[in-house]
Amino acid sequence: MASAPTSSRPSALIGWRLLAMVYDLWPVLALWMLASLVFTVGFTLSGHASRENIAPFSGLQWLLWLVCWLITAAYALPSWRRGGQTLGMRPWRLKVVGADGIASPTWRALWLRYAVGTVSLLLGGLGFWWAWFDRDRLTWHDRASGTRMVRMAKQVK
Repeated sequence: MASAPTSSRPSALIGWRLLAMVYDLWPVLALWMLASLVFTVGFTLSGHASRENIAPFSGLQWLLWLVCWLITAAYALPSWRRGGQTLGMRPWRLKVVGADGIASPTWRALWLRYAVGTVSLLLGGLGFWWAWFDRDRLTWHDRASGTRMVRMAKQVK
């Protein structure tokens, strides 16, 4: 009696993805703090009182958010392009690959992955949770960019 073929679908990996994002939060948060320091020093040097904060929803605050988003991109995209992994993905053996499951994704695909992933996070992670219902266990940003996140096999020493 022949056994049923195993599915070639990648796992949803929601738990692993969340762990990697929490791990990656720390270096990114440090970079955001440096950017905020630069903005705060510039704000103070431009004549504002040292106890005065940048006004919420002001142009300067929106610019700071944009800079933080770009800093995060500067952290993630080259890591994905160079080795397929950020620091947070390494302990859990996660890797971003092209649609073929082998090749390194293009810069365009990675930017699209990052942008759609941002929208997904802004919507409460809906695009990540979508992987539980997707027939191929892919997130919105996997589908949109033609990339995949795979969990590599444990290397035997």
